[in-house]
Amino acid sequence: MQATNARRKKPRDIRLDFFRGLCLFIIFVAHVFGNAWAQWIPARFGFSDATEIFVFCSGMASAIAFGSIFLNRGLLLGSARILFRMWQVYWAHIAVFLVSMVLVVTADEWLATEGHFLEVLKMDALFDGRAQQALIGLTTLRFVPPFFDILPMYLVILGMVPVVMALHRLGGRVLVAAFVLGVWLVASFGVLDLSRLPWGTEVWYFNPFSWQLVFFTGFAFMRGWLPAPMPDKRLIWTAVAVVAISLPLEWQPALKAFPALYEAREGIGALIDKTHVGPLRFLHFMALAYLSYLAVGEGGRLLRGPIVWLICKVGEQSLAVFVSGLVLSFAATIFLDAAGRTYLTVPFANLAGMAMLVAIAFAVSWFKSAPWAKPVERSITVAGNVPGNTTGQGGPSVPQSRGRSTENWSHKPTPAE
Repeated sequence: MQATNARRKKPRDIRLDFFRGLCLFIIFVAHVFGNAWAQWIPARFGFSDATEIFVFCSGMASAIAFGSIFLNRGLLLGSARILFRMWQVYWAHIAVFLVSMVLVVTADEWLATEGHFLEVLKMDALFDGRAQQALIGLTTLRFVPPFFDILPMYLVILGMVPVVMALHRLGGRVLVAAFVLGVWLVASFGVLDLSRLPWGTEVWYFNPFSWQLVFFTGFAFMRGWLPAPMPDKRLIWTAVAVVAISLPLEWQPALKAFPALYEAREGIGALIDKTHVGPLRFLHFMALAYLSYLAVGEGGRLLRGPIVWLICKVGEQSLAVFVSGLVLSFAATIFLDAAGRTYLTVPFANLAGMAMLVAIAFAVSWFKSAPWAKPVERSITVAGNVPGNTTGQGGPSVPQSRGRSTENWSHKPTPAE
């Protein structure tokens, strides 16, 4: 019981919730087609973007949620816990796809756009002669249209967690590092690519065998396999230099003004490849992560205020907010296509979508708290000369708590739990 109580009392890491929440807002903005606000997301100013944040933080959350199960309950039960999480993510993927499909079909009918939105989301195969292949491919993860590829990637990476934990038990972090780096290196040559379409040669935009490098880096930091970086002037200036050098190679105005920069960027395409997490892309993200780690202060002590609190609330419910954000981004795209992209409609679509993400996070948090299961306080009247009163004294009603203890634990399960 003491061990269980200690685990429950462990507070949340505000840094993890903050950066996940921030990432989810960015992903929403990025997925709204033709969104002027998307010109100001991190991807426009460097090699890496919000996807790295999401996957890295998912690795950290998974280390918190699942790592101790493997250590305390063994490989079998740890693997069972991972399988249960994969089951949840799989059905979340199917649900968000079907809901999005209904949304765009309805929009095409109401706006008489003749399948325009279906084609934009690459769902048109479900309504022509390829429907049977597409449906089978949807359920077997062989039909993975763009914008629906992050959860399938996460599914495959989750399946690698038991392997990594087993390797750590056999040979420690050195063997884990060799496995993770080896898989990433092999995947970079394209030999581990997965087909995105049952009838074509296109591959998953996010290769899970490449992106596991980002995931397990976060996992390793949270498990203590990698030491937390300390403030070091040389490391700080190196990180600043990496970020500064990448800026002109991704900033569109600079690329348009100086053709030589565009040619240089094309020349290092393989090193910043998003599908296979090119080494310069990974280096850029780690530089940003290090600077952000220092910027928020030890334990996130500088993360204060109502805006930070709202962002953290969104980050606490990452899976629910992510799948909702995808649907909302498509809804915002449909709205902007119908209403036009003006100085009023674009801010409205972005702010309304963000407000809905916050509302969804609070709603999910309320449901997860299971308010219906909390004990009810009832009043029992204790009065003199009442049959059965053993005190023989009169007095006011005394509230008596019934049911389980109402002690409020400070720790709440992470979204990965």
